[in-house]
Amino acid sequence: MDRLSGRWPVPVRFVPLAVVLIGVCFDLLTPVDYHGGPLLAVACVAAGATLSFGSTLLLSAVSLGAMVGLTVWHGSFGHVLGAAEIANVFLAGLIGLGVNRLIDRYGRSLATVRTVAEAAQRAILPTPPERMGPLDIAVRYRAAQSEARIGGDVYAVEDTPFGTRLLIGDVRGKGLGAVGAVSVLLGAFREAAEWAADLPELAERLEHSLIREGVRRAGEDQTEGFTTALLAEFSADCRTLRLLNRGHPAPYLLVGGTVSALDAAEPDLPLGMGGLNGSRSAPDAHPLPPGGTLLLVTDGVTEARDKAGVFYDPVVRLAGRGPFQGPREVIDALVCDVEEWSGGRGTDDMAVLAVSYH
Repeated sequence: MDRLSGRWPVPVRFVPLAVVLIGVCFDLLTPVDYHGGPLLAVACVAAGATLSFGSTLLLSAVSLGAMVGLTVWHGSFGHVLGAAEIANVFLAGLIGLGVNRLIDRYGRSLATVRTVAEAAQRAILPTPPERMGPLDIAVRYRAAQSEARIGGDVYAVEDTPFGTRLLIGDVRGKGLGAVGAVSVLLGAFREAAEWAADLPELAERLEHSLIREGVRRAGEDQTEGFTTALLAEFSADCRTLRLLNRGHPAPYLLVGGTVSALDAAEPDLPLGMGGLNGSRSAPDAHPLPPGGTLLLVTDGVTEARDKAGVFYDPVVRLAGRGPFQGPREVIDALVCDVEEWSGGRGTDDMAVLAVSYH
């Protein structure tokens, strides 16, 4: 983890000081022809990359003082060799401070860009109402730390004659191309959700809109573009939940302290690739108990990894932590746990949509 995120593990922050101690011991315990000055110089530069400006300044001063003390101990203070060693450590301290300033400046710029990216994403994807009938709704979007670009995550909630319908998806790519596809998908969903008789028909309308946009734009989007999507529909009485998964991570149902993945009985291809299988998958129906929460996520959650490279599993990590008091509390717990699991090393955008039935 680099210092741009401000999340260096605590042991790493002690490395520069450890290098100083090793350099001093090396200088004192080895023959006179061997010197610890290079290690003291390395410690100054390492401090600039891992510590705050004040800590870097302090460690550089300690390194310089140690170097002066060593030259006095060896009797080379005031001689050319001793002066050169002191100058090297002093120069390394200046370099460390310069590196520290550059990292801080770039880190602030990256944080600003990430903030703008998240604001732009929220402008494209307006926050849905917090309540629709007996349903409580909450959403969260987090831009990838490594890229700070507007991504292709999309979510929407519509109150329709057929019940409340939800969409969460992930458009392939990033930048302006992804923004265009997100806009098309979102507009198509808001329109088709009002009159499509069922979820398969709704998925067909979304796919048709994306393909038409790909043909219009031509190039890569026409031949390789696709979008993973999950469509959900709460019946009018909110007792039945219907799901249609088009290549997206499975949703989760939280009831009390239990968490279960609602895997598709017949997995289907992402939007834009439906013509390859020539069939139309049927939606899966699930009972929705009062107090249950439906949790929909993008792959920024399911593909988050820990230090060992193990993927994050909401079923394991959230089990036993309920009952949660509404969808916002579910999202707060999930996002914090993903951050802890990955150590803040998220490389993809993360969108989360949670709906609770009361």
